[in-house]
Amino acid sequence: MINVLIVDDEPLARARVRRLLTMHPNYHVVGDADNGEQAVTLCKELQPDIVLLDINMPKLSGLEVAKALKLLAIPPAVVFLTAHSEHALEAFELAVDGYLVKPITEQALTKTLLQLSKLNRTQVNRPVHSHITYQLAGAMRRVNIDDVVCCVAEQKYTRLIFVGGEAIIEHSLKQLESTYSQQLLRIHRNTLVNKLHIQSLHCSVSSGHHLRVRHYDEPLTISRRALKTVKQAMGE
Repeated sequence: MINVLIVDDEPLARARVRRLLTMHPNYHVVGDADNGEQAVTLCKELQPDIVLLDINMPKLSGLEVAKALKLLAIPPAVVFLTAHSEHALEAFELAVDGYLVKPITEQALTKTLLQLSKLNRTQVNRPVHSHITYQLAGAMRRVNIDDVVCCVAEQKYTRLIFVGGEAIIEHSLKQLESTYSQQLLRIHRNTLVNKLHIQSLHCSVSSGHHLRVRHYDEPLTISRRALKTVKQAMGE
């Protein structure tokens, strides 16, 4: 079953999309939102596979919502719904997964869902690896990958920093980056960060570019090689 969130500030528009989706039994509407802020909140709570997203909305526009969703550990596929075709270029630049012009027809929606089918199979099958295991005081413990803030290489070991603590693990950054590629982002040869906790990007003449993340006070250095990737992850 593929879970869908409908986001539109017009009740009739939401009802129409919901009705069209009933013709596709493999798709389940898990909720709907009438503004951008609510859309981001529900995406974090419900983790839909697809978000059908209006562009012109109160509080946060669809464009702003799409940028925010790209920072989620497992971002949903995003399909813009709009009556204004002039937003097509912005949608392309944001690399969203589809674009439907209102009034939405059954044929257009069906075509878009078919185009998304390969992507959806990837997103419906959530990653098997959702935790990182570490040893503390002789006992094996584990931390949810969403609670991991960053990973810093220290000689032969890796310092795992997570919400509420830290630990030393034997996994290399390369192993962690490969296993948790959807969540962890390489910002330096010695550092991975969780995209979910990225807060802000800064630049200074003395120290170059660095990143601020939630739940960790120290700035994290960004290499020149990784800067473009970091900006893309932040929707810039």
